[in-house]
Amino acid sequence: METVDDPGILNAQDVIVKVTLSTTCGSDLHLLGGYVPTMRAGDVLGHEFIGEVVEVGSEVRKHAVGDRVVVCSFISCGRCWYCRNELYSLCDNGNPNAGIPEMLWGQAPGGCYGYSHALGGWAGSHAEYIRVPYADQGAFAVPEGVSDERALFASDAAPTGWMGADLGGVRRGDTVAVWGAGGVGQMAARASLLLGAERVIVIDRFQERLTQVEQVIGAETMNYETSEVTAELRELTGGRGPDVCIEAVGMEAHRDGPDFAYDQLKQQLRLQTDRPTAVREAVFAARKGGSLFVLGVFGGFVDKFPLGAVMNKGLTLRSAQQHGQRYIPMILERMARDEIVTEHLATHVMPLDDGPDGYAMFKEKTDGCVRAVFRP
Repeated sequence: METVDDPGILNAQDVIVKVTLSTTCGSDLHLLGGYVPTMRAGDVLGHEFIGEVVEVGSEVRKHAVGDRVVVCSFISCGRCWYCRNELYSLCDNGNPNAGIPEMLWGQAPGGCYGYSHALGGWAGSHAEYIRVPYADQGAFAVPEGVSDERALFASDAAPTGWMGADLGGVRRGDTVAVWGAGGVGQMAARASLLLGAERVIVIDRFQERLTQVEQVIGAETMNYETSEVTAELRELTGGRGPDVCIEAVGMEAHRDGPDFAYDQLKQQLRLQTDRPTAVREAVFAARKGGSLFVLGVFGGFVDKFPLGAVMNKGLTLRSAQQHGQRYIPMILERMARDEIVTEHLATHVMPLDDGPDGYAMFKEKTDGCVRAVFRP
């Protein structure tokens, strides 16, 4: 923890938000683990937050001082071709450091708070105050009666999960398998049920998370340490496999067995940047002609990706950083109607000064930690 200068209005479309709650996210662990090489000393972490508007730029029309707002983690201008086509995380103007990701990925996505200089170098939300650019596009008023602890997760986890189910093509009557029972995985499962899936199975190894899935989300669970995942999914679906598979784990996926040891060694030696363990399993588990949506964050290159299975099984493979501006207003309405609840994810709420301890607890999954949430 360090003391830094408070942010100020730099552009007429900015607001300054006094942060009331900011949560850890599994993708933040990739930064702390050194797997995203474009971090710099002094960068402020955090991209999922809620707060109160305390200062407003002269061109802001939708917000006023005192408004309670949740802010989308991805920064989008609302006017470029991608924003007009609701591909908000691909905004041409949200990332002022486009040269870095163009070198890595060919083109630049939009910017993200607190998520390295490849995604703009924006200061994050683990702070007392944060500058929010393009505030009329990225900040959303929280309805009366929706608690901070619930609305907090409309910033990232809930819209990311909803996007996976929506763009993954979940339809009424489908069977959906979700890899990962963290915040994003749970929200993908809930979205799948609300979109009409007949059966949703969430795969993880931490019992406290699987219990949340069963008791709060209303989905089925599978512990990959005690189950043969692909075989059991096949049996549950009459031999076909799930219609839609959603991967919500990312570049540090864990698995028992030699595949994990192979991936971990290559990653530590920087011979590959990401561990695609869960993605591989999802490819093999999906039914022929099914779809796979990758929600977990990946940064570069993976080894032994089963492209032949994708092609020969006729799978539809999609992925994206979250297009939150497309989903957040609807999610807040569903939160107000108790159709989406998220406060159970905030298992450990603590002062911002305890941030290092909260991250250690979150990383090691001690004391049943699902999300550490900081209150400045």
